[in-house]
Amino acid sequence: MDFIDELKLFSERVKQRKEQIPTEEATKMSLIVPFFQLLGYDVFNPDEFMPEYVADVGIKKGEKVDYAILFEGKPVILIECKWCGSNLDQHSSQLFRYFGTSTAKFGILTNGIIYRFYTDLDESNKMDLTPFLEINMLDIKESYVNELKKFSKQNFDVDNIFNTASELKYSKLIKEYVKMQLDNPDDTFVKFILSSVYDGVKTQNVIDKFKPIVKKSFNGFINETMSDKISSALKSNDEVAVTEQMDLEESEHTDINQSGVITTEEEIQSFYMIKGMLAEFATPSDITYRDTESYFGILYKDNNRKPICRINLDKKKRQIMIPDENKNFTRHYIDTMDDIYNYKQELIDCLNRYL
Repeated sequence: MDFIDELKLFSERVKQRKEQIPTEEATKMSLIVPFFQLLGYDVFNPDEFMPEYVADVGIKKGEKVDYAILFEGKPVILIECKWCGSNLDQHSSQLFRYFGTSTAKFGILTNGIIYRFYTDLDESNKMDLTPFLEINMLDIKESYVNELKKFSKQNFDVDNIFNTASELKYSKLIKEYVKMQLDNPDDTFVKFILSSVYDGVKTQNVIDKFKPIVKKSFNGFINETMSDKISSALKSNDEVAVTEQMDLEESEHTDINQSGVITTEEEIQSFYMIKGMLAEFATPSDITYRDTESYFGILYKDNNRKPICRINLDKKKRQIMIPDENKNFTRHYIDTMDDIYNYKQELIDCLNRYL
């Protein structure tokens, strides 16, 4: 079994167990220690995985970090653990103190669900305040799986990880900044944009006037780019590739073939549009579809009890229907396929009810 498949199975176990774990010690035994077993460490060998590792801090002697991963008798990773219901934002200072007193190059702060990975990019032997990698076991992003795999016993290489840590850290910060500006652009960002498109004086009134325009323009650009890529993929000159994709989708839903329902290109396009919008919040393969005589349904994990929306493009008035928490569907009429993007937040809210 591939590492990503093992990780997904473990993620399902975390989802099942987390509500029944009342203490930090139970979190360690039920979630954290098995996680490091998954990474290939012998958690029962204190020469490799040392619990209660002594990390004296200044005049305070006998200070202990929860676990240390050792190599040739020296710590290379310090692990500070908290209860699975804890907010990690309040606990990084403890790991920060331990980090500077040891030879460890990496620190991990975790509550068994979130794993934050730290190193000393900004100042040698002083742990950064910002993690360069964060893994959420309830929402595993495939783009981070290879980075996590580097921390497995088999692949662990200090220099290799450290060389990519800087890129990961600043890539994460840039994404967060861009997301923040997309949601609510600040004055500095709007003024920067205006410097290239507006010749007048950038007064506060001008900046306030352009804020909603900048927000709408950036979100529109992203939606149009995504739509163009989807359309390009669907209309590829390689007819064989398109046919194979359709065959694959149909083979996953043999009941569709047997019923005689025809899935149109526009319905497939709507599926990939919605799948793209939700990719940040769920594993893409968990977003599936089923076509029926009455509507084209998009589901979470191919489960009819977890509908994300229903699409109807056959009628004179095209429609997207989105369920509320009681599974009552609200009908929205759309003029073009791009109008589906107008309901991104409603689709995200619906998906989050199943996570």
